[in-house]
Amino acid sequence: MQCFSFIKNMMVFFNTLIFLCGAALLAVGIWVSVDGPSFVKIFGPMSSSAMQFINVGYFLIAAGVVLFVLGFLGCYGAKSENKCALMTFFFIILLIFVAEIAAAVVALVYTTMAEEFLKMVVVPAIKKDYGSQKDFTQVWNYTMEGLKCCGFNNYTDFEDSPYFKENQLFPPYCCININGTAEEPCTMYEAQKNSVQGCFKQLLHDIRTNAFTVGGVAFGIGALELAAMIVSMYLYCHLK
Repeated sequence: MQCFSFIKNMMVFFNTLIFLCGAALLAVGIWVSVDGPSFVKIFGPMSSSAMQFINVGYFLIAAGVVLFVLGFLGCYGAKSENKCALMTFFFIILLIFVAEIAAAVVALVYTTMAEEFLKMVVVPAIKKDYGSQKDFTQVWNYTMEGLKCCGFNNYTDFEDSPYFKENQLFPPYCCININGTAEEPCTMYEAQKNSVQGCFKQLLHDIRTNAFTVGGVAFGIGALELAAMIVSMYLYCHLK
């Protein structure tokens, strides 16, 4: 009985934290959706790289809602000893766990397919909006500056863009030399000579370089999810 009370109290405590984290993520997600550029300014260029490949505002809102609901169900289920809430909590975490494994497999097997899909979406957006849409241009500039990259594929992504049509030049980030300095003006010749790598490949390179850290975080999250499922099922089975 003493062990049951301890596990119950720990379940309430950790799910309260999850509930608060969900509320915080929800608030940040709404902030990013409403005012993305200020988010990039505060958190720096690395935050903007993700904003090119996912709508990070909606992603944070979705993650916040999930954590908010999970935290409530886990806390309420353990505190009130409600079997229905505990079982719902268990199945939601199980679904998330299975989805994460499936997503990891797809990411490993279909990286090339994902690149082609993103290319079809991102490159036309660059050609259409870079140089004419202030927020879009600013986010891409932060991304290229932070990752030392150029466009999605390379400098050719900016051909026919409003920026290129107006200036007959490429962004200075497309002419970064081996010393890490941009050569201006960034003409076609300079862009071809420097051949700066696209941001998608650079992002993949950074992820692979930090594969140990990424794998460790993924393992930790998976272990926490398994522990949460075990604890919720333990409480469920020991309730009258």
